Amino acid sequence: MTNQTIIYLVAGTCATVAIGAWIGLLVVPAWQSYSRIWERVAASFLTLYVLATLLVVGALAGVAVAYYWDRIAA
Repeated sequence: MTNQTIIYLVAGTCATVAIGAWIGLLVVPAWQSYSRIWERVAASFLTLYVLATLLVVGALAGVAVAYYWDRIAA
């Protein structure tokens, strides 16, 4: 396996786990909280904002670690 293949495998696995967590922890409870179909669709759509926020916070944390890595590692 090449390094690039390993990177793709890890990224794909992380993306699969993240999507599964989003569905299991956010979409399913939002869907089950309402009885009308339009309410369910709206609640499921609003979970995308939560997902986007989590992705942005995670990306910012990754950038912060990369930026301060020389101070963290020492």
